[in-house]
Amino acid sequence: MSGLEYPADLRYTADHEWVRSSEGGSVRIGITAFAQDALGDVVFVSLPTVGDAVTGGEACGEVESTKSVSDVFAPFDGEVTAVNEALDGAPELINSDPYGEGWMFELKPADPTVVDSLMDADAYTSSLS
Repeated sequence: MSGLEYPADLRYTADHEWVRSSEGGSVRIGITAFAQDALGDVVFVSLPTVGDAVTGGEACGEVESTKSVSDVFAPFDGEVTAVNEALDGAPELINSDPYGEGWMFELKPADPTVVDSLMDADAYTSSLS
């Protein structure tokens, strides 16, 4: 996977999502460079609604690209605290800045320690080979 980046300060899921912890207990979630590269040009994003309760491992949104439609999975149980409204008008942010402006939603985990159980960058990179 040469050329694709996986920041060391993030945690990763087997479903190719990244999780960034923040102050206040919420986490920010998006899809990895690997996922956006595999999808191709993103043209539409469907995200959960603020206040939704999501279940880990279950679909809570969709990413539509010129190639396919893929589910976005909740990395763990929690409540949606924010969604990236900018993606409504500019879904291509997921391609151009997957770890920054292309974030998808924020979640308050039901169990804050669950973030530590996700893969680190090295483990995620190894899982791709």
